[in-house]
This record gives sequence, C-alpha cells and structure tokens, in this order.
Amino acid sequence: MLNYPTLTTERLILNQIQPADIPEIVSYAGNSNITDNTRTMPHPYFEEDAIAWMNMANQGFKAMNLFMFAIRLKESKAFIGGIGLTLEVADNRAELGYWVAEPFWNNGYTTEAVQSILKFGFEEIDLNKIIAVYLTTNEASGKVMVKNGMIKEGEFKDHDVKRGHTIADGKYVSLIQYRLLKSEYELFKVER
Repeated sequence: MLNYPTLTTERLILNQIQPADIPEIVSYAGNSNITDNTRTMPHPYFEEDAIAWMNMANQGFKAMNLFMFAIRLKESKAFIGGIGLTLEVADNRAELGYWVAEPFWNNGYTTEAVQSILKFGFEEIDLNKIIAVYLTTNEASGKVMVKNGMIKEGEFKDHDVKRGHTIADGKYVSLIQYRLLKSEYELFKVER
C-alpha cells in the first residue's frame, strides 16, 4: 500500500490526519468528556499531543502497523474525530480505537465509522481478528461495538492506569473487551 487509504461511507470520509486538523483536534480532545472516556488521551490536551498523534499515525502507516484516520463529515470535510487499527502483525490481529467530538455524538457517526474500519481491516488488510475495549464508564462505546456485530470477550478490573501528563495523575480504570473474527464478520455482513 503506497498511498494513505481513504475510506468513504454514506456520510463520512476517513482519511489521513492533516496539520490543518490540529486546532480542531486540540479543541475537541481538550474536552474532558472525550479524554475521560478514552484509554490513552491525556487531559489537558495540548497542541504537542495532537502533533504527536499525527506523527504516530504517519510513522505507523510507513511501518504498516498502524492505520489511523481522521473522521470527517463527507459534505463539509470537517474533522470530527479519529479512528484506527493498531496491528499485531505476527498474530494477524488489530486493536480498534476511536473517538468522536462531543458536538457530533448521538448521530450514528461512530457506528458508521467503525463499520467502515472493520470492513477495511477484514477485507483490505485481511486480518483474522479485531478487538476493541472500552472503559466501563463509557457504555455508549460498547453499544457501538454491539451494533457492528462485535462479541464481548471479557472484563478487566483495574486493568490500565489512566494518566494525565504525569504518572501521578493516574488512576486505575476497568475495561470491557469485544472481538470480531473474520468468520464472524462474514456472518454478520450477510445478516445485516
């Protein structure tokens, strides 16, 4: 894959994160309602965090072990969030992660973006398994997983330390993990 992929849905475009997105990323990710519900986003969220995220996405694409996309509204091209797959190449699986800015919640955008990235992971990259986890405080994320045919695999009590910019800011968080195997994806696709 030489060029960064672009995925399209009925209402969205998923494509490469751009330097012009940084002000929106900082503004949206600076909202504690976003960072409190993600595993790794720090709060407060600074411009250097957005730059590091964009650089990580570009380096991951070059190494072919991370596919991180900006989520954009198709009509306006406005940045509204991020979604990606972190690959474990040796095991032919990936972890899915995503976030959508609060002004765009409850419109089905996250479900639509996840559907597109699952299709990409199974049909373009030919993965065998995709997992996703959510903090137990973010049940809406679990509903997105279920709507996309993902199956609950387990619960992990006090599994991660959710950090701010220092370890001292950390607190333990519990996670729920979902999965989708390629065979399960194929069945779900037919049933949909």
